[in-house]
Amino acid sequence: MKNVYFISDAHLGSWALDHKRMQERRLVRFLDDIKDKAQAVYMLGDMFDFWYEFKYVVPKGYTRFLGKLAELTDMGVEVHWFTGNHDIWTFGYLKRECGVTVHTEPLTVEIMGKEFFLAHGDGMGDPSRSFRFLRGMFHSRTCQFLFSLLPTRWSIWLGQSWARKSMEDHRINGVEQYLGEDKEYQILYAKEYLKTHPDINFFMFGHRHIELDLMLSSSCRLMILGDWITQYTYAMFDGSKMIMDNYLEGDNKL
Repeated sequence: MKNVYFISDAHLGSWALDHKRMQERRLVRFLDDIKDKAQAVYMLGDMFDFWYEFKYVVPKGYTRFLGKLAELTDMGVEVHWFTGNHDIWTFGYLKRECGVTVHTEPLTVEIMGKEFFLAHGDGMGDPSRSFRFLRGMFHSRTCQFLFSLLPTRWSIWLGQSWARKSMEDHRINGVEQYLGEDKEYQILYAKEYLKTHPDINFFMFGHRHIELDLMLSSSCRLMILGDWITQYTYAMFDGSKMIMDNYLEGDNKL
């Protein structure tokens, strides 16, 4: 039986990073290392720092990464892509060209006999009105249409600039801070959700850029998948055990 892998938050192409090419190559090497061992790969959002598909244009770059996704799906590996708050605006290109399955909402799915709740995690349990306003604006078809009317070089510059500022504003010395079990919105959301959905075995989230593996009950774990900027975190499920680790090239745990 092959394994199922989970990753999130590569933010490929971020203007806040000095090592963009090295980061993409490392992610591609990871996917190459697991391609013969994987039955499915779940990417839980913000794989791009900014992505917007125009009618005839997509952002330049990412060719090694996109090519590797296409190779995996051509081999029969399921690749599931969850839109995050940085790469919401995919309108069919990734599905048509790379063969990935795109999810725009949280997904509950059975994997090897276990029940998984999968989501990027932005906005879950967050009462902030400003965040909900921004999230609503970014998901608005009207706003998306108006954005598409801008000259391409302006819109790409605007999107990349916003994405860089968003990343820099939420870090202290370049690192996201764990707020504690009683303050992390994703934990609070999962605990509340579990009351009415007690069959969930795993909550898997991205977004927060922290590594967290927390038992919510005797049969339920919550995992926040770090990132692929400094931590290179992945989770792997083989049907009996779940591990979360940091990718080292040649890692035999893959």
